[in-house]
Formats: sequence, structure tokens, C-alpha cells
Amino acid sequence: MGDPEFTPEHFLALMREEIPLYDELQDETTAATEGIEATRILELGFGTGETTRRLLALHSGAHLLGLDGSSRMLAAIEIEGAEFRRAELTDPLPAGPFDLVVSCLTIHHLDAAQKQDLFARVAAISEWFVFGGVVVPKDPAAAVVPLVPEYDYPDTVADQLAWLREAGFEAEVVWERDDLAVVRARRRARKQPWWRR
Repeated sequence: MGDPEFTPEHFLALMREEIPLYDELQDETTAATEGIEATRILELGFGTGETTRRLLALHSGAHLLGLDGSSRMLAAIEIEGAEFRRAELTDPLPAGPFDLVVSCLTIHHLDAAQKQDLFARVAAISEWFVFGGVVVPKDPAAAVVPLVPEYDYPDTVADQLAWLREAGFEAEVVWERDDLAVVRARRRARKQPWWRR
């Protein structure tokens, strides 16, 4: 997906050029958070704030903390109701709890082991996790998004659903087109030991 050091001025145009369904993916990722009571939201990879703006419009009154690895993006973005910090997905996550963790077009930059680690860390701080992004499609001919070796590491939806289950989530695919998908996951209720029931 292009140069990892995007400039804010060209990011959106580049995304729409490389990902024809970019706006639909953004809308579907946000729509997957409907019905979740979210006052504290953590966004992983805020970019130019496209997902941020949609989330705050849907969850009015919520406070959003956004993390992104690009210092250029951090310097260029300011959205009311949101606070932004520079951090990589492999860094420790902020202390929760959060009602909702959201990510769009970021998680596919992690390899399989890093995704599994992230899913476990998200489960420790949030009940809900919604993400949309690039996946390995069932039909190789459906791959549309250009990938950069050693930067893009998409995995199959099936693998990611399995890793989410291992992390303690019940997860489902809520939208899937070509090599893009949106997943909505809710942490399973933790069972109390029999002596506390």
C-alpha cells in the first residue's frame, strides 16, 4: 500500500486510488460500532482522522484516544473530542478500560504473531474490538490492494477470527468485499470461580 511514510496532504487521495472501496470500508467499519455504548474509544492508526471523525459523529460525547506511528500525521491532525499520541501497534497499549477499540487499515501491517499479541492486549483493556482492513481473500483473483513487501502482512479472515477466539473474543465478519473485511468482536464474559458464585 504505497510508501509507509505518507504525507497528510496526499494520504487520502492515495488511499482512494489504491483502495477503490476506501470510503465504503470506512463507513462499514464505523457502522460496525453502532449499538455499542462507547464513551471511551481507543483508535489504533488514526491517519488523517477519517475514521476518527466518523466515530465521533456516531458516538456523540465520546472521548477518543488515537495512536499512530507517523509523527507527520500527529503534527497535522486536530479533531474536537479526540486526543492523539505517537505510538506503534507493537508498543504497550494505554491503560484501560476502554469501551471500544477501533482500527481501520492498520492491523495488516502486523505479522501473524504480532496480530495475535495485539488481540490479546486489546482483550485486556476493552470489551469491544472492531477493525477493518486488508485480508488474504479466499479467491486470489480478488486481491485488489497493492501490497508492499516487509510492510504489509495480510492474513485470512479465518485465521484472524481464530486468533480473536484465542484472545477471549466472540467475533464475526460483518462486511467483506474482495480483499477487504470488517470484523466485530466482543470479549466473552469472564466466568467467576465456583467459590465466588
